[in-house]
Amino acid sequence: MKKWLIPLIIIAVLAVGIYGWVKGFYNTTIGLEETTKQEWAKVESSYQRRSDLIGNLVKTVQGAADFERGTLKDVIEARSKASGINIDPTQITPEQLNEFNAAQSGLTSALSRLLVVVERYPDLKANQNFLELQSQLEGTENRINVARDRFNETVRPYNEHVRDFPNNLLANIFDFEEMAYFEAEDGAEIVPEVNLEFD
Repeated sequence: MKKWLIPLIIIAVLAVGIYGWVKGFYNTTIGLEETTKQEWAKVESSYQRRSDLIGNLVKTVQGAADFERGTLKDVIEARSKASGINIDPTQITPEQLNEFNAAQSGLTSALSRLLVVVERYPDLKANQNFLELQSQLEGTENRINVARDRFNETVRPYNEHVRDFPNNLLANIFDFEEMAYFEAEDGAEIVPEVNLEFD
């Protein structure tokens, strides 16, 4: 074998090894990123389901009672605001999640006030449509929680993959950034007071 062939063989083996490493890193990262995007879409879908149910709930409440307009207006406005926030799952930042969470929290708060005020209307509380919608909302809140948890479960392996050495070198080259987790909003650990006494 010619001596000049040995360096060429070494270079070829190194090039194939580097190519394999880069290809493996890139394809794995894309797979993890797509899984995370899919789980984020499930979070958004669950929130959309809630928004749709709230629209039906508001219509049922409006039709069944001479209802307090301010409470309904608050729910409608909070629903509109929460539905208007869109996040690109590949560019999720903690700030975006905080904005999304704040809008969803505003909707949850307005909805809670609506359900408390409903207590004043015994005919509405007995309305089958209202009871069904209320039950659907409770189930949807559970779906939202599960979807958020599953999203966070997919963020962890993605973040570990792009942060591990030497993967972090390629992550910087290909502009793969760490993703933010969905976190509870400030004050979520405080148990809310429910006052069912009416004037």
